[in-house]
Amino acid sequence: MSNFQNTLKETLKHVNGFRIPKKLLSQGMTNAKTKKNKLKTFILYLAPYNQNSKGVNICPHASKGCAAACLFSAGRGKFSNVVKSRINKTEYFLKDKTAFLNQLHKEIIQEYYKAKNGNYKIAIRLNGTSDLDFLHLLRVNFGFCSESYSDHMVFYDYTKDIKRAIKYKDFTEYNYKLTFSHSESNSLSCDIAIKNKINVAVVFEKLPYNFCNIPVINGDQSDDIMLEYSGVILGLKAKGEARTDQSGFVISKDNLNCNYDGLPF
Repeated sequence: MSNFQNTLKETLKHVNGFRIPKKLLSQGMTNAKTKKNKLKTFILYLAPYNQNSKGVNICPHASKGCAAACLFSAGRGKFSNVVKSRINKTEYFLKDKTAFLNQLHKEIIQEYYKAKNGNYKIAIRLNGTSDLDFLHLLRVNFGFCSESYSDHMVFYDYTKDIKRAIKYKDFTEYNYKLTFSHSESNSLSCDIAIKNKINVAVVFEKLPYNFCNIPVINGDQSDDIMLEYSGVILGLKAKGEARTDQSGFVISKDNLNCNYDGLPF
């Protein structure tokens, strides 16, 4: 068992509630990739998959390979204080969703007005390590419309939920850019995404220039690079536990082939 898994196990063993965090949104400068963003970025990090005291899966479309290789174990996610903070936020969300969403809504609005007053634009990623439709939850509970803030704020995320990717495919309408994430078991959904001009993120052992006749853009250049493209492969280098993946989630340099309609498997 890794140090990360031990920290997670020990933390969950002592969870009896949660403390209300001072901030839900983290500044992107704490992340190796988002600090390269053109836009000042804020990210919501939760404990992914079912890593909470209730065992609720907050990445409901994650494959086995995705769950095993989750970025929760990469970068700052290796440190016990970061793990505990993300678990605490998740417990807060699961046990008092209304209060959690109210705080999240206030933080988003505050950052928007800071950007507006300073005449700059920011990016918000609400699923740093989760896969939930937070914009829908904010709209239903607080009437929040992401498109109303497009002058100084943009939203983006990765998702393995093809229905949500299709729902928000019109970036102009929603001010929300979703990139669909490839796994070892969602070939059909990858095909649907590309046909709808939705970017598909694929994790590689080594980035190719093209994959299945589709241009590969280096997605590690920055986190917000997805905002500049549509219908391409965003190539990501394997990180954390993904480096030892054997499920097919990570495309090895010796296995750059396709088996479904010319698209990745």
